[in-house]
Amino acid sequence: MEQLLGWGEDHTFDCKRLGKLDRALETVVAFSNSDGGHLVLGIEDPAKGKGHDRVYGIQEHPEALDDFRKLIETRVTPPPTGITWSPVACTLRDGRSGSIVVLSIPKSLQVHSIVGDGTFVRLSHSNKELVASEITELAFARGATSAEVQIVDVLLPLLDTPVWRAYANHRHLTRPLGESLEVMGLAKKGVDGLPRPTKAAVLLFAEDPSGLMAAKAHIRVFHYKGDHVVHGPDPNLLKPPKTLGGPLIRQIGDALEYVVDELATGVRMGPHGFEIVQRYPVRVLREAMTNAVIHRDYHLEQDIQVRIFDDHIEIESPGLFPGPMTTTNLLTAGPFNRNSLIVNHLREFPNPPNLDAGEGVRMMFQTMDKAGLYVPIYWTGPSLTRPAVCVYLLNVARPSVWDQVNAYLERHRMIANENLRIILRTDDTLKASKLLRGWVKHGLLVAINPKASKRQRSYTKPGMTPNTGLFSLGDGK
Repeated sequence: MEQLLGWGEDHTFDCKRLGKLDRALETVVAFSNSDGGHLVLGIEDPAKGKGHDRVYGIQEHPEALDDFRKLIETRVTPPPTGITWSPVACTLRDGRSGSIVVLSIPKSLQVHSIVGDGTFVRLSHSNKELVASEITELAFARGATSAEVQIVDVLLPLLDTPVWRAYANHRHLTRPLGESLEVMGLAKKGVDGLPRPTKAAVLLFAEDPSGLMAAKAHIRVFHYKGDHVVHGPDPNLLKPPKTLGGPLIRQIGDALEYVVDELATGVRMGPHGFEIVQRYPVRVLREAMTNAVIHRDYHLEQDIQVRIFDDHIEIESPGLFPGPMTTTNLLTAGPFNRNSLIVNHLREFPNPPNLDAGEGVRMMFQTMDKAGLYVPIYWTGPSLTRPAVCVYLLNVARPSVWDQVNAYLERHRMIANENLRIILRTDDTLKASKLLRGWVKHGLLVAINPKASKRQRSYTKPGMTPNTGLFSLGDGK
């Protein structure tokens, strides 16, 4: 209970008394439409009370709990699934024995609304009601709707390219182009009865998809000197950015080849005068590049960005994680494709880039671990200020103590100086602080309470919800 009372309301945590059910219902919908979260019933808002005086318990309105269950089932459309209700015995503010209830609400595959009220998402500390255009954007962001199925005003003969012919020959397709695309779900008849290609078809087969659709569908590679971007009149780019276009399968191959060449070109010296040896496994780079291309949100007018630094690579793909995916359940949630057409047809090309059948992320973790490097770190909203997923590959040898810290974080979701000293079996607070600072510098950890003293400061991994160590969101952790 003391731990619960210590948490402030944030992107994934909220407290409500059982009096006003409409606000609690908004939070259930907002968490479902965002990244999931925990709603505690029976505890007052931290802004309206302090300490144990906030603990009213469900005994304040015992009949309201059943009413709230019915509201979720009857007023939310479509009804959310997977919510767990966990009663927790406690001492109430007046000294009596009672209980609170913690709702663990998973991130949903769908977009949920309250009948006669509205559609809500969760911000950093509160809920926001969406207008119609924002609801449409949310459907794209979650993968409930995909831009790949949209019909585009592109003439079919422009897709009769060497890439299409290689694909058709490999699959032994003998029908005319338009008919073949229509049978495969890559074209639909317009009002004039003539087939029109989908965005997926243009991305897969056109020589210049971005030009034909007047859209941003490139990969841009930026190579920087140092370990961060320097803005201003003297940027730290080693050379002008490289833009890679063309059909998706060519983009993946060209981008991988360019990045590998950049890593192998020239000798880079670290801050202490030692040569920097690039140790990224090519298989990991290929998978990260492929994932960025096939899972991005093509509704967004943004290019994929690859940023090469002395000690790490960032691959940023436009769009948030689709469906139930989060940074903390990547290895357990199973595959979920935002762009099923693109994924399915890329697999049918000669020498397809994506052969891991849903095991790609797990392969990346295992390969980096085997190479003695840190496993990939994934960033997304709210850690990023833009709608994107960024995978962070660190070219730094992994000390064995990090494995223990990483395992501790998977269980407890947060770590402090005291916890690290127990792992290290030392009383040296300075040694523990130095390690924590180093992991923060490399982007492996972020401070939960950065204004606290160094001894009281707690840390978690980027994108990891620290308070979910109390109650599971069903992600297998």
